[in-house]
Formats: sequence, C-alpha cells, structure tokens
Amino acid sequence: MNDSTNESMNEAAAGGWWRRVTGGLKRTSSAIGTAISDLVTKGPLDPAMVEEIEEALIRADLGMESAARVAAAVGEGRYNENVTADEVKAAVAAAVEKILKPVEKPLAIGGARPFVILVVGVNGSGKTTLIGKLAAKFAAERRKVVLAAGDTFRAAAIDQLRIWGERTGAKVVAREPGADSAGIAFDALIAAKADGADVMIVDTAGRLQNRAELMGELEKMIRVIKKLDANAPHAVLLVLDATVGQNALSQVEVFGKIAGVTGLAMTKLDGTARGGILVAIAHKFGLPIHFIGVGEGVDDLVPFSAQDFGRAIAGIES
Repeated sequence: MNDSTNESMNEAAAGGWWRRVTGGLKRTSSAIGTAISDLVTKGPLDPAMVEEIEEALIRADLGMESAARVAAAVGEGRYNENVTADEVKAAVAAAVEKILKPVEKPLAIGGARPFVILVVGVNGSGKTTLIGKLAAKFAAERRKVVLAAGDTFRAAAIDQLRIWGERTGAKVVAREPGADSAGIAFDALIAAKADGADVMIVDTAGRLQNRAELMGELEKMIRVIKKLDANAPHAVLLVLDATVGQNALSQVEVFGKIAGVTGLAMTKLDGTARGGILVAIAHKFGLPIHFIGVGEGVDDLVPFSAQDFGRAIAGIES
C-alpha cells in the first residue's frame, strides 16, 4: 500500500490535538508570552524590543539562528508602531510555522513489503512505547505487523514489546536478554517475509554515552538486514524526548551519522517539555518530523502540524 500512515489519523487526532499540544508547550509558550506582554507595554516596537524578543526565544530553546529569524520577522514592517501582544504572537507563530512547514511530512509506507522501520534513540526517550503505538496505528489500518525486540540489553523493553504485540495482534520476534540484536532483526525479517507482513518495526538499544559500541551494534544490525533486503531499512526513525532541550541537537547529529536517520518523532510533550528545541532541530537539520507524542495513550501519537505547533509555541489559545 502506498498511502501514508497519517491519513487515517487526521480526523481522529484533529479534535484533541490542540488541547494536548498547547498543554505540552505551556512551559515554552508561557515564557514567550510573558516576555511579549511585558515588552509591548513599553511603547512602539523598536530594535531593542525585538532583540529582547529574540532573547526570550533563545531561552525557550529555539536556538540562536531560529530565534534571530523569528525575531526579524516580528520586527519587519512594524518598527515605530504600537503593537499588541496578540499581533506579536501571531507574527511569532507565522515565523515558526515557516521554519517548520518544510519538515512537516508524514511517514509514508512505500511499496516494499515488508516496509522495515528501524527505531533509534537514547534509553528513556520512549522508543518502545512509540513502537507499540505505531503498531496499533498500522493494525487499525489493517496492516500486518511484525515487531523485532532488538533492545536486548533491557529485559523490560522485551517484555514491553511483547505486551504491545498482544494488544495489537502484531507478531513479536524476541530472544532472551543479552542476545545478538542483529540476529533478532535477521530472524524477524525472515518471519515477516514468510508471513506476508506489511510492516516490520525494529526496536534498538540506545546507549548514546557509549558511541563506539552503539555504532558497531547499529551498523551490524543494518548490514544484516540488508542481506535480506538491500533497500532496508526503508525508514530510520529517531525518537526524541521533549524534556531534554538542547541535548536533542547532539542526539540528532550522532544518530544521523550512526544510523542514517530519515525522520523524527518527539515524545513526552507534557507540561515540563521544552518543545521549542524542535524548531532549532528543523532549522539545523531539515529532517522530516513525522509524529508528536502528547500523552501515554495509544491515541496520543499524532501527526505533526507545523501550523498548530507554531501557534502553540506562541501561546495562541484558539
């Protein structure tokens, strides 16, 4: 099937998206909104005020280059004018959307069968939970799914994947903790081909602090998968924890080099999140952003919307 994984999600996600994403970005939007509200009471917009807006955006993890670009857009055509907080927020939202729009892309399941998705990220980023949610989405689309428990360093990850398999009807290929992850991926792909599966999703270990070992493990896994399908993995999805802020930039860089990341998903977008970093990531790397995780429920994995994300960051409530 050539349709995207997001198409069946859009209608269901639309109603709850706004409430969840604005709640998740409350920390970021409150800081930006307070700074804007304080500034506009000082008089007509001038370069010094725009610079202060830029500093507020940097503090909100948008990154220096992105913050400068957004602040410049706020000032354009408005110098020496009295502006309202709502007008400035609207300008911020539009400028953020402009940065994010080019990377607002669904995860398209191509013609390969099975379509192999390698999921990478540091421990604790929510990889295994995201895999379970993806399995549920694919199952709802009547796709046959195989899950490979490639994070063999954590028994809990293997158990968690098995539970998701039971919930979603996906076949799970797993071994005991400590087993060779590349061998599991190989066996899973053989099983997926034999079963006529539409999608195979591979979990991986995420020990970013030991880059050499991680690189070797992932490279071996990819090399073994390619023995069965030279074009696989067809997608490499990096899962980022929204609470880590600037550390996410280094994760994108490292995993990009190790595994050839093709797209991003951001999880844990709750009240303590620092989601502004997604703007900095988009500006620096230009990688597609496929999904946002805005809660623990299976329906809380939603397609990324640049417009909604921009408005939420700016604190526009409706």
